[in-house]
Amino acid sequence: MPTFVYMTRCDGCGECVDICPSDIMHIDTVTRRAYNIEPNMCWECYSCVKACPHNAIDVRGYADFAPLGHSVRVRRDEEKGVIAWRIMFRNGKKDWELLAPITTKPWGTGIPNLKEAAEPDDSMRNSHLLYNEPKYIRLDDGGLHTLESNGLTMKEGVYY
Repeated sequence: MPTFVYMTRCDGCGECVDICPSDIMHIDTVTRRAYNIEPNMCWECYSCVKACPHNAIDVRGYADFAPLGHSVRVRRDEEKGVIAWRIMFRNGKKDWELLAPITTKPWGTGIPNLKEAAEPDDSMRNSHLLYNEPKYIRLDDGGLHTLESNGLTMKEGVYY
């Protein structure tokens, strides 16, 4: 479902505009608030939702994802290294918090200087993997990172 913006929370910082891969988030020139110019073209990637520092962007979910109506909030917590998805049903009886580890690095870091990198050998060229894929998706140090490997523990259904 497409994104929508809570105008009272948005300050027009433009973080959503900068990160939107389909270039549909824009800043209104009169109100200086973000809005989705073409909701039908939304990729539902949640990039704008995660990037918004004011939690001003939300996404309407599908009936199979969140029946009975709901609210989905996505928070990126850099300190804990997780992205939290909180789902609250409109009847207020169910409240889920789903967590996923952050596997990306801050913008501009971790990008290799390809001029200084060694050329791929024949085994790399014939592999199904992309250039340095295990290294850059953090598989080279023992597998995918989990919440537990990031030092988080479970307490009453929520990671801390």
